[in-house]
Amino acid sequence: MTRSPLTLAVVSTLLFAAPLAAVADPIPKQLSGPPEEFAQMRVPDPAESAIYSHSALLPVQMSERGAGWQMALPVENGKVRFLVFSGNNADWQLQLQSPTGRRIAAAELGAASKPTDFALEEASVPASYYAVEGLESGSWILQIDAGASRSQAGYVLLEGDEATELLSYPAHRRQIVGERLDVVATLGGSANAKAGSAARISDATLRVTGPDGSVRSYPMFDDGMHADAQAGDGVYGAGFVAGQSGSYLAQVVANGTNADGLKVVRTAEHVLPVIDASLQLRSAAAVSVSTRADGRFSLDVPVATSKPDQHYRAYAEVWGRDGSGKPVAIAWVGGMVAPDKNGSLGLNFDSRWISRAKAQGPFELRDLRVEDPDHFVTLASARTMDLQMPQRSQFAAAPAEITESMRMGPRPSGENAIKGVGSRLILVHGYCSGGVWPASQFSSASSFLDVNQNRSHDQFARLLQSYGSTWNSFGTIAHSQGGAASLHLYTYYWSGLDNATGSRLIQSVGTPYKGTNLAGILATLGSWFGVGCGTNDNLSYSGASAWLAGIPTSSRAKVNYYTTSFRSTNWWTNDYCQIATDLVLSDPEDGTTEQANGQLSGGVNRGHTTGQCHTSGMRDPAQYLDSSRNATMNANAAR
Repeated sequence: MTRSPLTLAVVSTLLFAAPLAAVADPIPKQLSGPPEEFAQMRVPDPAESAIYSHSALLPVQMSERGAGWQMALPVENGKVRFLVFSGNNADWQLQLQSPTGRRIAAAELGAASKPTDFALEEASVPASYYAVEGLESGSWILQIDAGASRSQAGYVLLEGDEATELLSYPAHRRQIVGERLDVVATLGGSANAKAGSAARISDATLRVTGPDGSVRSYPMFDDGMHADAQAGDGVYGAGFVAGQSGSYLAQVVANGTNADGLKVVRTAEHVLPVIDASLQLRSAAAVSVSTRADGRFSLDVPVATSKPDQHYRAYAEVWGRDGSGKPVAIAWVGGMVAPDKNGSLGLNFDSRWISRAKAQGPFELRDLRVEDPDHFVTLASARTMDLQMPQRSQFAAAPAEITESMRMGPRPSGENAIKGVGSRLILVHGYCSGGVWPASQFSSASSFLDVNQNRSHDQFARLLQSYGSTWNSFGTIAHSQGGAASLHLYTYYWSGLDNATGSRLIQSVGTPYKGTNLAGILATLGSWFGVGCGTNDNLSYSGASAWLAGIPTSSRAKVNYYTTSFRSTNWWTNDYCQIATDLVLSDPEDGTTEQANGQLSGGVNRGHTTGQCHTSGMRDPAQYLDSSRNATMNANAAR
């Protein structure tokens, strides 16, 4: 589909795979920012992180009597590509039958197949890849016979024409036990569709796999009563009540027609983490303000929590009045916070923001939200809360420019000061991965290793902070999720990153800052086959969007990032990095991350390179093996 020589350094490598519980808590920053950042810090519109799918992942379930299984296989453009996941069992026999009765037997199909893996880093599922051309358009029948195989169930992943895509997204992120979770979907046609024609859904189902492995299906409706906007508008919706905490997989299966009237099938796979309601506001009326020893204010939000040792991500906007009494935006305040022994979340705030805005009372907090730190699901919120600020005489004068301490709070000092020795460049891998960087190409470098693990951005960042505490200062060069974890660490916690000197603090290659569609598909496959590293919703489109809603502009500016994709050889051939993931990703992509979703708004884009793929084992060389780029990153890296 198409849509300097280096000094060999002594490099230290540490295997770092200790449980998170054994890691000492890092010191959180006390974050604030100007009103210009309000828009990017607010909860994003769910539609902005929608899945656009031109593929269908369909379950295979054989008859107990050995009659096999069959499905309608829409052929939209004279060719078809699909994957069969049979649990690495070679006994399955496939055949195709055309709308007119012509058959393509198992032997012919077998000759057109090849073994492959559908993978995100080391999390992979073996599959058989089939590509057949010269087919008449229409609804073919795919027949699968398990033969003597014990494997009676699996999946088929079918690629459709990119001209018709299923747009689907969760209607909200109130993903708390007891809440109703809604998902909506619609079919979109090609921009070149005939006048008066459009792609349409004929019927749709929401297939939900619960944390306990149970599967339930819900019909989707276009009646204006299922979070689907207006009746008859082509948008379908359905929902379910989340009865327990854990990761739910919600798959939309939509049948319909494209702009030319041909039958199509599309699916979208959503990862929905559901958490317990462990925190709530004790009062939504007012927030008291106390003065800290360092002269800053603590905006004490009253909460009740069943997990007193838990930390949370908080955000709120501070508003006041101007000289004429009109509302004036002052700053946002937030960061990682934990309840104190009095049941308050203290959002620490520098009064110079008030002086900068020339604001006066009465003051209030707006759009307060308190989220869990791993999935960024809102546990408590308030539209407005009165803010009982001290007298104006206690406000510090505003500086000419916004200072670091206004944005991040005072640096740790005394016994809390960063005590590591020396400086270092830390090489960071990604999700379900290991030491990918060729360490000999970097000077004064050490490799962080948390081999083949599944961590949230917050867990990953806290592990990285603990590893980096050996040194007084460090910069990072990161691959894949390691880039997001480095940015998360710099944003929320004090570490050696804050002491580093040099032009490029965080450098990343192939990081899916906006997520990847592979996260949902692998989670769905893993629910049956058991993918080793497990589900990571931070890497999904909606999870990445929720995470980015707490990352300020000043932090993003510390990131220098690169993207890559496969090299196109001939205009008439299909080019790819990984033949399996090519069925679901939109070009240009690196086999894991689409170029469009590797972008970080506010970061420094250092360019796109073709002829490099995400990791080893793909068609083109791995992106982290580019010695020229590695030399450039090494020379410019902060340490």
